[in-house]
Amino acid sequence: MIVKQFRTHFKNELSEVYPTTEIDSFFFLLIDEYLGLQRIDTVLKPDFKIDEAKLSILNKALQRLKNQEPLQYIIGKTEFYGYPFFVDKNTLIPRPETEELVEWILNEIENLDLSENKKLNILDIGTGSGCIPISLAKNLKNTTISSIDVSADALKMAKKNAELNKVNINFIENDILATNNLPESYDIIVSNPPYVRELEKVEIQNNVLENEPHLALFVSDDDPLIFYNKIAELAKKHLSKSGILFFEINQYLGKETLEMLIKKGFKNVELRKDLFKNDRMIKANI
Repeated sequence: MIVKQFRTHFKNELSEVYPTTEIDSFFFLLIDEYLGLQRIDTVLKPDFKIDEAKLSILNKALQRLKNQEPLQYIIGKTEFYGYPFFVDKNTLIPRPETEELVEWILNEIENLDLSENKKLNILDIGTGSGCIPISLAKNLKNTTISSIDVSADALKMAKKNAELNKVNINFIENDILATNNLPESYDIIVSNPPYVRELEKVEIQNNVLENEPHLALFVSDDDPLIFYNKIAELAKKHLSKSGILFFEINQYLGKETLEMLIKKGFKNVELRKDLFKNDRMIKANI
C-alpha cells in the first residue's frame, strides 16, 4: 500500500470516532513516528510504498485509535514543557495546565532572594511520569529534587524519563496518606494529586476513563481534598522558613482549597486560573 491509499483508509476508519482535524493530526504523527515522513512528504511522495512490516504496525495503531486509546499510549511517548517523556498506562498523560504550574514555580524561584551558594531543596508528591520534577530540574541549577509516588510502576517510568532527560531526581516509593513525617525540610513542595471526584466521571472523556490510571485521577465524593489536607499538614511541618507550597487543583474546588490552606495558617494564598479560564493552581507561603 502507498501512503496516499493508507491516508484514505485511515480517514475512513476513524471518521465516525474523531473530527477530521484530529484524524489528520493522528495520521501525520504516526507516519512521522513509524515511517520517518513529514507532512510535506505526503505531498512530495504520495506514492511512497509502505512495506508490510510497517503497514502492520500502522494498522495496529489505527485499530487502537479506533478503540479510543490515547495516541500517547500507542506510540509510548509525549512532550511536556518542551521535553520528551515516555508514558504508559501506569502514568497519566501530562496536561498543558500542568506546564503552567511548572512555569509559575520557575517564576517564583526566580523572584526568591537567594544567596549565591543557597541550594534549593524541592519535593514533588505524586510524581507519575515525573514531568514536574524533571522539567524543574532541566531549568534549575544548584537544586536537589525528590519525588514521591505510591505506584512502583509509575516510579519505574519516572526513573526512565529522568534518564532520558539526563537529570538526577531522588525517587521514593511511599504512600503519602500513610506518612506522618517527611525525611527533611524543603524550600518548595509541589503536588498534582488525584482530585477528580467520582461524581465528575460523567464529564471525563471515554478515552481517559478507559485508559488512564484511576489511582492517579479519582478521589471519593465524601473527602475530595484528602490529599490536599494531608500534604498541607506535612508542608506546615517540613517547609523551610520562607518555603512555598504549590498545588494543581480541581477546578470546582478552588474556593474550598484556598479556604482550607488559610484555615491551616498559610499566608499569601493565591489561586490562579489556567489557559482555559478554570481555577487550576494554588500557591501558599508558610
